[in-house]
Amino acid sequence: MSPPTSTDTDSEPEPVFPDSRHVFESDCTRCPALAETRECISWRTGSLEASVFVVGEAPGAGNTDAERWQGGNWTGKAYTSRHSGRRIRRMVADVGYGDDAYYTNAVKCFPADLEDPSSNREPTPEERANCRTHLLAELEAVNPDVILATGKHATKTVLAAEGESLEGFIDTVLEPIRCRGLETWLLPILHPSYQDVWIGRLGYEPAEYLAALEETLEDLCDGTGSRE
Repeated sequence: MSPPTSTDTDSEPEPVFPDSRHVFESDCTRCPALAETRECISWRTGSLEASVFVVGEAPGAGNTDAERWQGGNWTGKAYTSRHSGRRIRRMVADVGYGDDAYYTNAVKCFPADLEDPSSNREPTPEERANCRTHLLAELEAVNPDVILATGKHATKTVLAAEGESLEGFIDTVLEPIRCRGLETWLLPILHPSYQDVWIGRLGYEPAEYLAALEETLEDLCDGTGSRE
């Protein structure tokens, strides 16, 4: 079942829409079920020299009624949905990394729910594993200072690539995790669809959460190794 949408409104500043994407394997058919239900593969966008590597779980179904932000399942570009995509891009820009970020998903294709093809399901372990080589290739190409994982499932996928598991997600939010095998930092943040609900439960006001994210990213990206 799809998560609830955020409270973002169209009155907020519009983030920059990506004008290009990075295709690693066109027409990938590693996962037959995903290849059958997707409209297109949602490939990566952003700078290949980015400090911040933003990763989500998988693209949603998308919305063809949207003028531009239709979602990666239709645009072929990661983080281009009207709600979650715009919100994450806006947040990353607000903390100073709008031009220094790379966007991707752990699974590149929309995982349709067989009972309701307009809704998404969690990718299977096999689908995550099939797409993991794409993620590892991206990390090697970009070599970021920090992986910004948006939500529990994205965090689990990155930790799995490190050979680790996730016991409890909420306790990891904004708590840097050193990934020694990947040679970078992992910083879990709230999924944009649940952000409004959980920020207060974590003891933050929205502005405080944003400030904490900015401070932590600055610490991890400053090159001093202060959290080593």
